[in-house]
Amino acid sequence: VPVGSKTAIVGPSGAGKSSLLSLMERFYDPTSGVIKVFGHESPSLPREALRGYFGYVEQDAPVLAGTIRDNLLIGSPEASDDQLTAVLDEVNLRDILSRDPQGLDAQVGEGGVLLSGGERQRMAIARALLQAPAILLLDESTSSLDGPNELLMKHAIDKVSQERTVIVIAHRLATVVDSDQIIVLSEGTIDAIGTHEELLTSSSLYKNLAEHQLLV
Repeated sequence: VPVGSKTAIVGPSGAGKSSLLSLMERFYDPTSGVIKVFGHESPSLPREALRGYFGYVEQDAPVLAGTIRDNLLIGSPEASDDQLTAVLDEVNLRDILSRDPQGLDAQVGEGGVLLSGGERQRMAIARALLQAPAILLLDESTSSLDGPNELLMKHAIDKVSQERTVIVIAHRLATVVDSDQIIVLSEGTIDAIGTHEELLTSSSLYKNLAEHQLLV
């Protein structure tokens, strides 16, 4: 994965997409093969040092009861208000500050119930970005998002990709068709690698996924 690129990992359910991110984070070690991060084999690095490279946003990343500020400061307690506002802007969430006169101190409700599903996901991305990771890992699920929220998620991913290396598991191809490269997984192995246009002709599995999502 080239530094500064956006790489998408796609494939049917059970192909191994989330497992691949878990291996990168060393939730467990590979039984064969090697994972290198900036030239270092991952088992040679202390877990804390390795994970310092990554910002990881899970598919169901939680939003906790409390305020917008509380949720953003979980991993970066020293962040300033200007930094909080800037990171919300980076993931297209600046508008939630104007919905309540309390701004950053507005309540989000139990489990983030006062936010939409798309807003909760982008809040989790903002929380990860505050830690300034070199590599952002997104296990991104847009299956439950409506069209406008899915488009906002795509714009957020595009925006954060401009400053760092992003690896995103894509459940909806529409959010990643402009990725620098797309890796197609099938039953734990790589079926094909290429751009959206290249894969439409080189990978029958990818073309099938795209057809089912009405992208061709």
